[in-house]
Amino acid sequence: MIITIGGQAGSGKSTTGKVLARKLGFAFYSMGNLRRKMALERGMTLHEFNKLGEREAFTDKKVDDYQKKIGQTEDNFVIDGRLSFYFIPNSVKIFLKADLKTRAQRVFNNEREFEKYKTLKDAMSELKKREESDKVRYKKYYRIDCYDERYYDLVVDTSDTQIGEVVEKILVSLKGRKLL
Repeated sequence: MIITIGGQAGSGKSTTGKVLARKLGFAFYSMGNLRRKMALERGMTLHEFNKLGEREAFTDKKVDDYQKKIGQTEDNFVIDGRLSFYFIPNSVKIFLKADLKTRAQRVFNNEREFEKYKTLKDAMSELKKREESDKVRYKKYYRIDCYDERYYDLVVDTSDTQIGEVVEKILVSLKGRKLL
């Protein structure tokens, strides 16, 4: 079984994916971490890298090709990425969302983020910019809106929900679909 986790920045995709993969004994992949690494290697912020991606397809293509390959050659893994559901169509597709203030607070407090924000307001502004850039790039290259919840098998609002509860909702859904 392959589980793809898409959704909004700061909604808990990576954390949920890691915990879910551990509980299932699956491998875990993060496309967001791969993009951050690519940006750092070029001495860029994620925002700068995303803006470059609006003009240069390579910023997404490398990640997208990597996802396709994993989806065709492996099984039993969880992957988080905005377009993972699209590139791995035979997956169980999960979408995580949360209100903007909650997501900004998470990103603002997250030590993993290599871009530190001075204020919560800055974090909120950057999240909006990131989502707009995603929409521009994915519409341009694939004619798709990765935030359209109709593409997903399960949508979970993580605004007031702990990671353990999010993972449990996913596991219950998988059992209900007789996938576990």
